[in-house]
Amino acid sequence: MKQSTTNWLLLIIPGLIWGASFLFMAEGLRSIGPYGVAFVRICVGFGTLALFPSARKPVARSDWGNVAWLGLLWFAFPLSMFPFAEQRVSSALTGMLNGANPLFATLVACWIVRRAPSKGVALGLAVGMGGAVLMAIPALDAGNSSSFGVAMILAALVSYGFALSIARTLQQKYGAIPVIWRAQGIAVLLTAPLGIHDVVNAHWSLVPLLSLLTLGAFGTAIANVLTASAAGRFGAARASGTAFLIPVVALALGLVVLHEQVSPLSVAGGFVCLIGAWLMKRAAH
Repeated sequence: MKQSTTNWLLLIIPGLIWGASFLFMAEGLRSIGPYGVAFVRICVGFGTLALFPSARKPVARSDWGNVAWLGLLWFAFPLSMFPFAEQRVSSALTGMLNGANPLFATLVACWIVRRAPSKGVALGLAVGMGGAVLMAIPALDAGNSSSFGVAMILAALVSYGFALSIARTLQQKYGAIPVIWRAQGIAVLLTAPLGIHDVVNAHWSLVPLLSLLTLGAFGTAIANVLTASAAGRFGAARASGTAFLIPVVALALGLVVLHEQVSPLSVAGGFVCLIGAWLMKRAAH
């Protein structure tokens, strides 16, 4: 396979996997509660990454505190928020709002270093946040439950922003897989108390079970490995471009597979948000 083809696949496949993850969560919720969805997917992801020999590369004891924070901020908290949110808003809207992830990551990074973004990045932020507001308006109008669902998604995105700031240094030092694997191990422990309760009380059927296994193996493990490989091949900035596919895939699957109703205003907001993220990415070069 040509190198250019491999590079494109490393960008496209994680976006497809993560875009489909919101469909898999919706299917999983048919059999198990939201804590169980988070717990099962993290357990399966942790077990999948354990198959990679590089996962066992040692990490200095002095860095385990930051790894623990990653377990909370990258996995345990946000991956618990998304299934809760999907009980209140559609999987399509949940996935579309994830298109704002680069915006929140940039805002958090600017806050941490106490430095304002450049004019180009600030323009992208303004456009992207405007798109996020447009996406959320129909859900906010739908009532308190939907508004709470949107708030959960935004809280998860802020959590991701802090996690990415912590992860950058660790990944440069040890590589992505050893850090992610250990963070997931901590997340298993953090989600176990409530997650095991949901697992014990679940009403399993084949499709939800297969959906959660797929979500864990691919969405929580393989997609992260592929993105880490992409970052190693051509840089983190270009590798992050896979995020542009997530809202599109989530919207398409929500409409076609789950027959969800999505407001045209939310769809328009999703595209505006992607334009904002693209403007930020271009300004950062």
